[in-house]
Amino acid sequence: MTAAADRSLGPELARIESIGQDTDVLVIGLTSSENGPAIVPDDLFSDILPADLRAELLDQLGAVGAKGKAEELTRIPAPAGLINVTSVLAVGLGPAEKIDAEQVRRSAGVAARSLAGTELAATTLSGIDLAAAAEGFYLGAYTFTPFKTKSAPKPEEAPVLRVEFLVPEPEFGTLDLLRAQLTAEAVATARDFVNTPPNALYPAEFAERARVLAEAAGLEVEILDETALAAGGYGGILGVGQGSSRPPRLLRITYAGGPKKIALIGKGVTFDTGGISIKPAANMENMTSDMAGAAAVIATTLLAARLGLPVTVVATVPMAENMPSATAQRPGDVLTQYGGTTVEVLNTDAEGRLILADAIVRAGEDDPDYLIDVATLTGAQMVALGTRTPGVMGTEEFRDRVARISRESGEHGWAMPLPPELRADLNSKIADLANVAAHRWGGMLSAALFLKEFVPEGVQWAHLDVAGPAYNTGGPFGYIGKGGTGVPVRTLINVIEDIAGSD
Repeated sequence: MTAAADRSLGPELARIESIGQDTDVLVIGLTSSENGPAIVPDDLFSDILPADLRAELLDQLGAVGAKGKAEELTRIPAPAGLINVTSVLAVGLGPAEKIDAEQVRRSAGVAARSLAGTELAATTLSGIDLAAAAEGFYLGAYTFTPFKTKSAPKPEEAPVLRVEFLVPEPEFGTLDLLRAQLTAEAVATARDFVNTPPNALYPAEFAERARVLAEAAGLEVEILDETALAAGGYGGILGVGQGSSRPPRLLRITYAGGPKKIALIGKGVTFDTGGISIKPAANMENMTSDMAGAAAVIATTLLAARLGLPVTVVATVPMAENMPSATAQRPGDVLTQYGGTTVEVLNTDAEGRLILADAIVRAGEDDPDYLIDVATLTGAQMVALGTRTPGVMGTEEFRDRVARISRESGEHGWAMPLPPELRADLNSKIADLANVAAHRWGGMLSAALFLKEFVPEGVQWAHLDVAGPAYNTGGPFGYIGKGGTGVPVRTLINVIEDIAGSD
């Protein structure tokens, strides 16, 4: 059974032209200004919220302190003029001039979380941005509970069951809503994988769950086990995985949708102790997320197929568990990557780049036009950019394109350089490369420079380091709960669509 099947799906999403009977909550948007809050949109749904009813709502909301600040929640009983509605939830959007898709998404997510225990909600946020509102409600309502047996959610704590999006005319936003739901489901699939504990999601099981999903979508799947990896010369994947009793895998999923080829590579370390260069015990449990890049790549490939995009997407996903044992690789070992490059392993906790290098070389044999790798690769990413901003590196033109699309998607990617002077720090006295530099400066950039050595010449390449953004260790915010976030699924699918449209 897949992780997605273990979890109840998100709320049912539907388009409606008027509020149905027995609506528990009507969710409206509220902006802030010096003149007080205002209901938006102000030019739609006048039949549902006529001027006098809007004025009454604003008076009641103002009386209980609503300001319209971004993501502020205010809930009041529905006025008599709102038939079939029990209560009204006003969610803040901030100043009207600053509202964008991401703010709608975040506000919808906050609203969705507050609707726990609700059977039916309707919203006018669809009149601002239907797709963003749908994504926000779906992802904000996301829960992961398959491992809870003695503390099942009480009815009043269960996620909202159905959200209806008010639309001004029958055909308004049909395709937008469909795409938004498919995208949100893909993000939820990635979250499911990340949130599944490592004793239940080891390399062989991860590959099998992905195979079930991919074959159900009609996609071609190839899985290399430890015997096939040894025969093929995948020294990086084998080296990282040799310390675990649960051997590594290489997963390949192919969606053949068109002539342009896009290679996706995702780091799939199902748990990372650091190996012999072991990590501190504090917070090591968060290393269950070290396969978030793989989860995102798998979910995105499935989404590209569901959307029927006119490109070919091939996911190459190395999976290993990095453990210390009598069979683990040691600092000082030299391994031979797939393709023949030798690497001196100075630090076994710099393992992600070793498995990615094998996968990048294998993906390059398909002659892709574009290559994107995604990894929770370095703690240095969080030092440089914090926990919510992915670092984007690679060939300059494509790097900037991916970073721009990431920001437009609400996933905040930021372009970072590959300083040539850092490359010499990866030289080894006994091998072609060392897997780390001898210093701690620019660690995120050095890791990308290591990967660059394996990227085929002439391929447009982007490397996304999502060490912090892929896993939220703090409290919920916007449409992001604690645990797996699904970053950067929305960036990846939007990049693929951009390639399909422009090329």
